[in-house]
Amino acid sequence: MKRLIILTLFLAGFAPDNHAQKFAYVDSQYILEKMQDYKDAQKKLDDMSAAWQKEVEAKYQEIDKLYKDYQKEQILLPEDMKIKRQDEIAQKEKEVKDFQRAKFGVQGELFVKRQELIKPIQEKIYKAIKEMAEQGSYTFVFDKGNNANILYADPKNDKTDAVIKKLGIN
Repeated sequence: MKRLIILTLFLAGFAPDNHAQKFAYVDSQYILEKMQDYKDAQKKLDDMSAAWQKEVEAKYQEIDKLYKDYQKEQILLPEDMKIKRQDEIAQKEKEVKDFQRAKFGVQGELFVKRQELIKPIQEKIYKAIKEMAEQGSYTFVFDKGNNANILYADPKNDKTDAVIKKLGIN
């Protein structure tokens, strides 16, 4: 809300020719959903994620089995074997957590692959928006996709379809 107030003050008070400024908005999420490239990239990412998740689940099942076996045999095991089994279970848990971090972490393979696949698509959309804005002499183009802070937008200022046409999507 604070950003909206600051933006309004800026546009109303500090822009001398604010009556000549043109505004538009687009829905980038809607545009992405219309793009086959995005759908293909998203499917590839989902498939990778699902495969890695299955691998994680299988590893946790293995750890669970090791732990249950250990609990059953614990009473009969000498102290050094108990420690060895506990270490083995702890090591397996560490390996799974490291695997999860490597695949799903902030700089993990999924993040890197998402950047690799999605960034060119986003750049393509940005280029189309920029061209549309320059041709239409729009001073600002807002994005109402992804829960943006646009509280109200007049549909006549929605240029999403113009961007979709620029991208060659039906």
